[in-house]
Amino acid sequence: MSESALLATASHQLEPGDMADLPARIGRLAIRSLYREAALSPKPGLVCPDSPGSHDDMDFVTFVRSLQALRDYFPAIAECGQQAPALAPLQALGIAAEQRMLTATGGVNTHRGAIFNLGLLCAAGGLLAAAGERLEAAAVCRTVSERWGEEILDGLAAPSAADAASNGLVVARRYGCGGARQEAAAGFPAALELGLPAYRRILTETGDSERAAIQALFSLMAGLDDSNLLWRGGRQGLSFGRQLAAGFLAVGGVLATDWRAHAVAIDRAFVARRLSPGGSADLLGVTLFLAEVDGLY
Repeated sequence: MSESALLATASHQLEPGDMADLPARIGRLAIRSLYREAALSPKPGLVCPDSPGSHDDMDFVTFVRSLQALRDYFPAIAECGQQAPALAPLQALGIAAEQRMLTATGGVNTHRGAIFNLGLLCAAGGLLAAAGERLEAAAVCRTVSERWGEEILDGLAAPSAADAASNGLVVARRYGCGGARQEAAAGFPAALELGLPAYRRILTETGDSERAAIQALFSLMAGLDDSNLLWRGGRQGLSFGRQLAAGFLAVGGVLATDWRAHAVAIDRAFVARRLSPGGSADLLGVTLFLAEVDGLY
């Protein structure tokens, strides 16, 4: 899939369809959501089309290559989910997808969080549809928690050697924060309670999906114990990021006339401190997926 094809996927309005092509449609929605997140600008400290943010090892082209490598993963895990599997088959698909991502990016981790988060949500979508249930944001999240939450937490208690050395688990142990695994096991409460309401409110008020996504990102940043901010800046870095995000929202967020200049200034402050709210970005991808999953089947 070329960058132009990814862009076409990102701009195409997904429509409800029958069960036969459901995994493909779920997969397209996942790719669309991740492309929209990557293409969004300005994002504090994060990779955008015109900036690598606080990152020396990746840029927007790296993200596009990563998404190209993942184009078959999301339909495959949605199809696997139709069989109501345990967690292990989903993990196997995710591990293989991660290797394809790393090969495509030269070893750079661009989408490990998305492979985990959106992989589970795609599988949950497949499971629900196979059971004849309508897809909606809350139901898909609840299915992840009810079907695989216990196994996800078991893996957190006894991680593999590779997982135990990951930034996320190191931060979780050091600072006592939940991290991506606990967020998924709980059914993505931050996305449902912070990101999605902010996105939907701004979309309703303005009809502008870009501004809605920016508002969702800042809402997540203000309320989340972002493990990437903790990894890069410790508690001071997390507090700094949350305070700037809360300040952006307090003066109107994207409804303020100078919102873009304000967001750019916050981006510069993040880059100056080498901060990057990657956990919030991952949950923005989840938010964008959930915002469009309703009625997909």
